Formats: sequence, structure tokens, C-alpha cells
Amino acid sequence: MGFSTLLASALCTLILPLLLFLAAVKLWDLYCVSTRDRLSRCPLPPGTMGLPFFGETLQLVLQRRKFLQMKRRKYGFIYKTHLFGRPTVRVMGAENVKQILLGEHRLVSVHWPASVRTILGAGCLSNLHDSLHKNRKRVIMQAFSREALQHYIPVIEEEVRGSIAQWLARGASCVLVYPEVKRLMFRIAMRILLGFEPHQTDPETEQQLVEAFEEMTRNLFSLPIDVPFCGLYRGLKARNVIHSKIEENIKAKMAKDSNTQYKDALQLLIEHTQKNGEQLNMQELKESATELLFGGHETTASAATSLMTFLALHVDVLHKVRKELQIKDLLSSSSSQENKPLSVEALEQLKYTACVIKETLRLSPPVPGGFRVALKTFELNGYQIPKGWNVIYSIGDTHDVADVYTDKEEFNPDRFMSSHPEDHARFNFIPFGGGLRSCVGKEFAKLLLKIFIVELARTCDWHLLNGAPTMKTGPTVYPVDNLPAKFIRFNGIM
Repeated sequence: MGFSTLLASALCTLILPLLLFLAAVKLWDLYCVSTRDRLSRCPLPPGTMGLPFFGETLQLVLQRRKFLQMKRRKYGFIYKTHLFGRPTVRVMGAENVKQILLGEHRLVSVHWPASVRTILGAGCLSNLHDSLHKNRKRVIMQAFSREALQHYIPVIEEEVRGSIAQWLARGASCVLVYPEVKRLMFRIAMRILLGFEPHQTDPETEQQLVEAFEEMTRNLFSLPIDVPFCGLYRGLKARNVIHSKIEENIKAKMAKDSNTQYKDALQLLIEHTQKNGEQLNMQELKESATELLFGGHETTASAATSLMTFLALHVDVLHKVRKELQIKDLLSSSSSQENKPLSVEALEQLKYTACVIKETLRLSPPVPGGFRVALKTFELNGYQIPKGWNVIYSIGDTHDVADVYTDKEEFNPDRFMSSHPEDHARFNFIPFGGGLRSCVGKEFAKLLLKIFIVELARTCDWHLLNGAPTMKTGPTVYPVDNLPAKFIRFNGIM
């Protein structure tokens, strides 16, 4: 009798909570699905909604690529889930993504998770809508005009050459490429986008800001809970450090009269608010500047690191880049001769180098995707997307599943060199997004990456100490091992 009682007690202790948990999960799933539009004849996409309240956010944050790959294998190109506190449909494939990107203001509207909106702020370009977004984008685009880009080239060259010289000076010592490239891109973004002069950021301040940005970036996608030790709390704390330094720079800019022909993006924003008689909102300016810094260094650092990885693993491609530079008279045949200065026109002639960048962005796009919200219920490939649900379009998965690419896993820049390049289907290649929300700084990013390749090819060779790295997303793509490498000076012999 005592044993039976003990067994019954044990069963109640173990099984009852499990049954209650399973019932709660089932009720949660039914609750989430109950928000479907019953007037639509189309079914919801396949998928699961995860745990009560948390949904599948924890799995995404902890597993990232593994979680997303599992979902794609199981449910295909469109599936439902519950992420960052909202029922969500994740979308991939050129035709599906095309409908989302071209449906801005008609079917969908930008809607980043609450943690992103809170940390970056309501005043940044990514979170603005309609005429406010259009006007802000028009102002910022002036900083990326052809004339402005030409003006930036000497600054980029100076910073890139300085970093490469430091890497070469270490001789046999190991260089952790990813953090080094992040610092390089951060300095470039600070100077070009925000107008910081080199003397304004000493190494200690620079390191403090880089660390703050890394902390902010790590916690951009987190549960919307602002309490100590949680991701959102840490992200906001790091953002405040960045805002403090940017505010100093804004006040310095406002205190002096800037009559230079070329102006950084922050200067243009300041002048735009003054010219239109708008009340200068310091918070919005700080948020815009923080977003520019984030977009201007985080994504380019990811892309530049991937470029270095692919070129190290495919020496034949680096050889072809150098051959093109020689043909275009941008690589001296003798180490005693100085290389020809770069210009926008000269960089535009580097067709193969541009294809190397394209192929890198195809295989390793820095940004995994974008967030939208359904403005009304609409149909997508036979499924209903209910009004109010979040929609995530995937860039990396869309590249992966594109049938226009042969031998998809191969790094082959020549695929983009033919008269009918394999990215002819417009939405099979979307590293910069598309539609009204395409990346505002994409021409700047392409110019920066071209200069980066040119200076590397003209100056050095490098060897990856761990071979091909494992890549992780958080929120941009980066190598888990930070890409340790050794650099030697290029001797000019090919």
C-alpha cells in the first residue's frame, strides 16, 4: 500500500505538470492561430508557435542558423512562427520576397521588433514611415552622391592603408581579422558619416565606443524586458554611451559654420532641420547618427571579413583581381613604383572585382533579412498572411534557394561576368534589400569594399590559420573564431 501511494504521488508530481505544460502549449498555439482572418479562404502557412509568451524566440537567439535551416527543411519557403512577442510569417524565395518588398505601404509596412525600435529609437530612418521616411532618406542620400563618394576616397584609402601597415608590421604574429576590420570600418564611418576628425577619437575613446557598439548590437534582438541583466537593459546602457559621444559632436557642429563643399550625413541632417525652420530634436539626431554608424560599419565589417575569407581560400580569384588591376594600370609591376591614385571612374572599370563583391554578398550577405507587418490580410503563394502579423523576409535563404545559380555552394565570381549574369531575376540577389526600403548607403558600401580589395591586393598576402571559419549571425554574419590570419607583404610577382 505504501509503495502504491508513493508511485501515485510520483506520477502526479511528474506527469501532471507535464500534462499541464503540454495543454498550455496547445492552448497557446490555438490562441495564436485564432488571430487568422476567417474571411480568407486561404490557410495559414505551416509551422509551430513555440512556448507560451516566449514563442520560438529563445530557439532563434540560441541556435540562429541551425534553427532557421531546420524550419526551412521542415516547412518550406513560407512558414509561421512566433518571434519577439508577435505571430510571424517567415518568407524566402524570389517571387515571395518580391511581393513583400514591392508591397510597402500597400500590403506591409516596416516593423522591427520592440527591442530594435527601443534601442535604435523612433527617430531613425529604419523606423520612419511615409513622407517622414521619404524626406529623411532624400537628405541622407546627398551624402552618397557621386561627387561625395569621390571626396571620400582619400579618407578610405588612408584608413585602409594604415590598418594594413599595422597588420604587416606584426610579422609572424597572429592578427584577429574580424575585430581589426570592425575597428577600421568604425573609424571610416566616424569620419565620413559623422564628420569626426582623427584627433577627436583617441585610441581609448575609440575602443570604448567600439565595445559599446558591440554590446548594443549583441542585444538588438532580445526580449522586450527592460530590467537589469536582460539583453534590452544592456543594449540601452551601451546605446547611452554612444549617444553621449555623438551629442558632443553635434553640439560642436552646431557651434561652427560649415561651408565645405562636401558634407557628412550628420551635417546634412542638421542643416536640413535648420533650413526648414524645424525645431532641432537632439534625440532624433542622435538616433539617426547611431543608425548611420551601425549601418556604416557593422555591415561593411561583416562583408569585408567575408571578402578576405573567400580571397584567402581562393587564391586564383585574388590572382585574377590583381590581373585586372594591372590591366587597368592600378597595380605597379615594380615595388619601387607608386600605385596610381583611385577615383570613382577607375573603380567603376573594375568589373571582375565588382563580381567578387557580388559573389561574396550572394554567399554571405551581412544582413539576414528584414521585418515588416501586414497592413491587411493578403495571399502569398496560396497562404494567408493575416493583418497585424509580422513578416520576415530572408535574404540569405532567398540566395540559397535561387534556381538561377548553378553550383550554388561554389565561390565563383565569373557567374556574374557573362552578358546574361545569373542574377538576372531581380529578387534572386537582394543583399541590400529592395523596393522603397533598399539600403540607403549601398553605393557607399560597394565603393568602400572595392577600395578595401584593391588596397589588400596591391599590398599583401594573407593566410588563414584555422582554414574556412564557421559563420554565425548576431545580428550580422561573422566568423566564430574572429578569423586569425598572418600577413606578408605582396612582392608583386603573380
